[in-house]
Amino acid sequence: VQLQASGGGVVQAGDSLRLSCVASGLSLSGYLMAWFRQAPGKEREFVSGINFRGDSTDHADSVKGRFTISRDNAKNTLYLRMNNLKLEDTAVYYCAAGRPSSVFYELRSIKYNTWGQGTQVTVSS
Repeated sequence: VQLQASGGGVVQAGDSLRLSCVASGLSLSGYLMAWFRQAPGKEREFVSGINFRGDSTDHADSVKGRFTISRDNAKNTLYLRMNNLKLEDTAVYYCAAGRPSSVFYELRSIKYNTWGQGTQVTVSS
């Protein structure tokens, strides 16, 4: 089981990037998916999450209106479109997969137990 994140890079403030996360060894359609990030010296934080079918999403307040999470279950791929990037978006971004422990859940509170290796996003002024 592997999640492979890619698409990071060095960009200027205001630019856009699209991250991808390709799964192997598991079918993404059976998992809730999310993006997290960790900046130097900071704890890992939830960025965006998406439900099984991709018709419900959640975004951290810091990225709401700028980032969009999506998924293509047929391609076993998760995406994160990041627009209007800011200096504070600089971090290593991780994709993660998990399953809810109950019928009612919050995407940002799920225990994600399968993680990708991370892709670096650096935003410069």
